[in-house]
Amino acid sequence: MRWRRSLAAAGVLLAALALTTAGLRPTATERGQPPSGADASRPPLRFGSGGSFKVALFADLHYGEDAWTDWGPAQDAGSDRVMAAVLDAEKPDLVVYLGDLVTANNLPIPNASLYWDRAVSAARGRGIPWASVFGNHDDMPFEWPPEWFSPDGVPPLRCPPPTSMSASGADQGCSFRGTPRIDLITAEISKNRLSYSSSGPKDLWPGVSNYVLQVLSRSHDDPALLLYFLDSGGGSYTEVLSSAQVKWFQSQSQFLNPNGRIPELIFWHIPSTAYVKVAPKAKSEIRKPCVGSINKEDVAPQAAEWGMMDALAKRPSVKAIFVGHNHGLDWCCPYEKMWLCFARHTGYGGYGNWPRGARIIQITENPSSTVSWIRMENGTKHSDVTLSS
Repeated sequence: MRWRRSLAAAGVLLAALALTTAGLRPTATERGQPPSGADASRPPLRFGSGGSFKVALFADLHYGEDAWTDWGPAQDAGSDRVMAAVLDAEKPDLVVYLGDLVTANNLPIPNASLYWDRAVSAARGRGIPWASVFGNHDDMPFEWPPEWFSPDGVPPLRCPPPTSMSASGADQGCSFRGTPRIDLITAEISKNRLSYSSSGPKDLWPGVSNYVLQVLSRSHDDPALLLYFLDSGGGSYTEVLSSAQVKWFQSQSQFLNPNGRIPELIFWHIPSTAYVKVAPKAKSEIRKPCVGSINKEDVAPQAAEWGMMDALAKRPSVKAIFVGHNHGLDWCCPYEKMWLCFARHTGYGGYGNWPRGARIIQITENPSSTVSWIRMENGTKHSDVTLSS
């Protein structure tokens, strides 16, 4: 991104831990509260009448960069355009915002949720449910651009001008602290009936976006697909999936899918070190068994591996992991009995000038299969790969 260029992230107990599973999410009534808001109106996710369920991944949108210039807003408009093109072409059942929705370190406004809200508006405006996870840039504190500093060493404030995005009566001044993860996700959930995101169990904080969604069968009310979302850190804390998250995943998967009969897909932002092991040599041609179209950089993995990949590899029901973070990679490669996949850089914000697009995942219920491809802004489709069958 522009900043990277210049500066180079049990029983009842178990049921309660499953804070967000579509259908297993405790209702407000079960929590001893009257139903209201999203809990009262959110329908379960479900396979369609044709027996399939389609997911679009929007990765690394990076809204809000250089908001005080003409360049920054133009990039945001480009991101709007990409998502509109993909959604209109693919008509997915769910959108996954795969981290770095905003570039908070380049965003000197009091409430970054204003830009976050714009990022999810493409799905919301079309009535498509979505879920989000955090990336390494979403809650970073502001990084002062060197060019802001005058010869006297006093930086002029260049806050974005008031716009229609600004809430009525909102503070129009600058803010340089970043908007905390919990504030961003709370704003998203509270304002949007179509948001299936969750702030996750508090004992996993500072990692916030840790939750599970279930997709029900087209013919009955049992889950036929499980989607796990994990906060891979970065920004306000280390880029890592913790051992606590590993234990959480193990308890959730054992409770929801003890026999491993339900296929499982995993989503987080920063690739694990396992991605380094399977990656094609940077800038080389992508060859089978890997499938993709761009391989322009080395994998930038998490800071450490604390057992999540071992836990996933032990579950044959886990079909694939999907990450963002590396804008110049869009491949899928096999690892153990699953696939490791990058999304496609979707946003015009962020580093790299490669054409924008989005990874699409289509899961068929019966017979069970998972396939994926890349849909580009210009409408073309490529990199078809079968992830399970």
